[in-house]
Amino acid sequence: MTTSPTRFHLPEDQLPTAWYNVLPDLPEPLQPPLHPATREPVGPDDLAPLFPMGLIAQEVSAERWIDIPGPVLDVLRLWRPTPLVRARALEAALGTPARIYFKDESISPAGSHKPNTAVAQAYYNAEEGVRRLTTETGAGQWGTALSFACTRFGLDCKVYMVRASYDQKPYRRIIMETWGSEVVASPVEQPDHPGSLGLAISDAVRDAAGRDDTHYALGSVLNHVLLHQTVIGLEAKAQLELAGETGGPDVVLGCCGGGSNLGGIALPFVTDPSVRLVAAEPASCPTLTEGRFDYDFGDTAGMTPLLPMYTLGHDFVPPPIHAGGLRYHGDAPIISALVHSGRMEAVAYPQGKTFEAAVQFANTEGKLPAPEAGHVIRAVVDEALAAKELGEERVILFNFCGHGLLDLAAYDDYLHGRLIDT
Repeated sequence: MTTSPTRFHLPEDQLPTAWYNVLPDLPEPLQPPLHPATREPVGPDDLAPLFPMGLIAQEVSAERWIDIPGPVLDVLRLWRPTPLVRARALEAALGTPARIYFKDESISPAGSHKPNTAVAQAYYNAEEGVRRLTTETGAGQWGTALSFACTRFGLDCKVYMVRASYDQKPYRRIIMETWGSEVVASPVEQPDHPGSLGLAISDAVRDAAGRDDTHYALGSVLNHVLLHQTVIGLEAKAQLELAGETGGPDVVLGCCGGGSNLGGIALPFVTDPSVRLVAAEPASCPTLTEGRFDYDFGDTAGMTPLLPMYTLGHDFVPPPIHAGGLRYHGDAPIISALVHSGRMEAVAYPQGKTFEAAVQFANTEGKLPAPEAGHVIRAVVDEALAAKELGEERVILFNFCGHGLLDLAAYDDYLHGRLIDT
């Protein structure tokens, strides 16, 4: 008796050795970031107090392929390439003719896709002689990833964690502290405030700007962050070939807060017009579906450059939903440009619907999704049911961006009727 394979692996020597830079292939060139004081386009000297020159160069590079440094590859090989998995049990439960595949980024040391850029950012900062990094984190996945990366390159790290998540997810804090980071709740000067990613960015930038030995690291939004994440989609392309899907996917989906995991899975498919690209976001923080496309600050205090993006306003404070990594008022300029041009679609869901889908996924595929991943799984279920209704053999690819093993309080709220369905 033969069985059909469900997991598709690339050998270690097929780990991508270059990142894909989508900037030359965007429908329209990105508008430049603007200086917060002068409203003029920022230059490298404006960014140098916060970022190393290696990352600043990537932010504006017109090169389609950028080599991954050897020391970064050495760390990535601890868990990459990650498997592509056929979600056969979910397909059967839905009774759909669609074929559903997910890229399993939960197997990284930090349990999510975030180390793909954290390792690169730590490396470039260490190469420039920086000794300390500050950052923000929402649900804690980015702070966890940067804490891990800093241990690999001998850097100190201070994490400003959005207070709602700091209170909801104590074990994320413990992992960061285990990897040597200092973790504080944000906003630091408003102890009764639930916090937001915008406020935490302000805290981290203020800290970094005040010390000569410190730079700031951002877990999403910026071009170089999405660049580093493209290893996900590049691997997935090769793995779909292994799975016999020579025509590629019909639709590629990711959850979206700032855009890093969505960019990682979707950007390598931008140049194929036959592939639909879909962003799934929370209805309580509907940046792409209800925000305006305009210049806005990346943080709440107005310390960062203004970015051309969809935004709900930099002073917007979303409800304290469990998907803390999606509670951001803006979005990556690259993702915003793709949505604005019509190349990418966006959908929004209340968290009750996303947990319903996450529990179904856990009971069929055996993996407990992070609350953020529940958003894309909800969108995948809807895509699969639409294929069923139309009788289409649709090939669906999505990014399983992280596990929910440290988000059990969220599942406890859902399972016992305490979840606020916003």
